[in-house]
Amino acid sequence: MSPRTITLHDCDFSTYLYEEEIIARITILAEQINQDYEGKNPLFLAVLNGSFMFASDLMKRVTVPCEIAFIRLSSYRDMESTGNVKEVLGLTEDVEGRHIVVLEDIVDTGHTVHNLINQLQAKGPASVEVASLLLKPDCLQHKLEVKYVAKAIPNDFVVGYGLDYNGLGRNLRDIYKIVS
Repeated sequence: MSPRTITLHDCDFSTYLYEEEIIARITILAEQINQDYEGKNPLFLAVLNGSFMFASDLMKRVTVPCEIAFIRLSSYRDMESTGNVKEVLGLTEDVEGRHIVVLEDIVDTGHTVHNLINQLQAKGPASVEVASLLLKPDCLQHKLEVKYVAKAIPNDFVVGYGLDYNGLGRNLRDIYKIVS
């Protein structure tokens, strides 16, 4: 497949990851999760808005008994993380004694995940792990272990497959990176 270029707002983006590769990588993550959580009934916490496609495709492939809930946190403005994480839609499930898997679309600075893990740990879960579609290891500003990563990427701004640029691009099946 040849790369496609799209324009969102004032920026051009070219194809970076095709849907087929994304699904193949999610399938591998699901197999790891199925092994690790056999007999544990994990609670998946999908961080909205960005993780909705990742969460949907992952959950279709998770075969262990589990539950899913949705939370909404925000730390982004335009293409930059503000560093200030604010809870928009909170957690209503009791997580005490539960095995929690946080589902993220992308972990870059780590501000959002770091803050969320701290909030969750205070509620006494049995364990908390993170599964992310994408990880930007060069951007991390917190010591974090993201146990399940579909793909590590360089510090390129990406959109599609749930990721957006000022609201646009979440519906794209592929992932696109900004054209320099």
